[in-house]
Amino acid sequence: MAGPLAGLRIIEIAGIGPGPFCGMMLADHGAEVIRIERPGDGPGFAPGVADDILARSRRSIMVDLKTPEGITIIRDLCRTADGLIEGFRPGVMERLGLGPDVLLQDNPRLVYGRMTGWGQEGPYAHTAGHDINYIALSGNLHTYGRAGQKPTPPANAVGDFGGGGMMLAFGMVSAILHARQSGQGQAIDCAMVDGAAVLASMIWSFYGNGHWRDERGANLLDTGAPFYDSYETADGKFIAIGPVEPQFYRELLRLVEATDLPSNHFDARTWPEMGGSLDQLFRMRTREEWCALLEGSDACFAPVLSLSEAPLHPHNQQRGTFLCVDGKIQPAPAPRYTRTVTEKPRMSRAAGEDSAEVLSSVGYDVAHIADLKARGIIGG
Repeated sequence: MAGPLAGLRIIEIAGIGPGPFCGMMLADHGAEVIRIERPGDGPGFAPGVADDILARSRRSIMVDLKTPEGITIIRDLCRTADGLIEGFRPGVMERLGLGPDVLLQDNPRLVYGRMTGWGQEGPYAHTAGHDINYIALSGNLHTYGRAGQKPTPPANAVGDFGGGGMMLAFGMVSAILHARQSGQGQAIDCAMVDGAAVLASMIWSFYGNGHWRDERGANLLDTGAPFYDSYETADGKFIAIGPVEPQFYRELLRLVEATDLPSNHFDARTWPEMGGSLDQLFRMRTREEWCALLEGSDACFAPVLSLSEAPLHPHNQQRGTFLCVDGKIQPAPAPRYTRTVTEKPRMSRAAGEDSAEVLSSVGYDVAHIADLKARGIIGG
């Protein structure tokens, strides 16, 4: 693989959501990521799902972790690796004999990435949860939604992927840099509740300085301000505006010829009336008509595109924001580099498809691999 992380080897214990997203980020940017699947993993929200974008650009090995031989295989792989990613509840890897104390003794430079919702310690640490629970406890979910309505989760972008997988990818690269300088690996306790809290740092700053009301739909960026919101158009579609800065707000007023809107858009006393005026205004034309008028301006405007529409927009097409791999539309790797250009991703492999090749790369001979396969220790 090309990319700035070329030369890194990461072992990923297959899981769901944020762990695979972390592995995808590292693989997208050039790391060799070897995904450890386990026998019996089913379809759906589970490891081994066919054409899983989150599992792209990996090699796949299937190992029975309930056997001593399977544990030995993981230890042998980790001896050759820069990092490991796991997403079990606290204590599971230790019970398997694969805790950080064991693997760091085998390979002192190993970075051991632990992805959980609640973290390795705390009253909730051993309980089940999902993105909605983690962002609820962090305070984030309370801020998402319109005034007078219940909190609305933003799918699972904030906890699982922003506060979880992306945070762990950053932690892995940071700790690997440290290991290369010091020769010392370490474990990373990456909790989605912690990461979600960090993502809201600006909101906490506003709140601490008295510029954010602790209620939904009453603030600058949570639909409280009508100039930072989405609006329905004449054809039942939607557009989004966000001219926060005065010069951008003036540009919006000029282009839409709105003489009845207040000149000082930060005066919250005018917001209810302004919201009604903007709602009526944007219902007067279709989305495409508003695009023809406002796209390319500094009015801070964009059409609200569906999943089927977004890859077709000229801006996304020119930048290559989306690409097609084996007939599947998916986001392209991001960010981009001028020198260490990343390769086009490869679709996910069948579970265990690369078992023999991966084991051969760490010194297992053909007879040993065949024996392990015959006894069901490895699959593929």
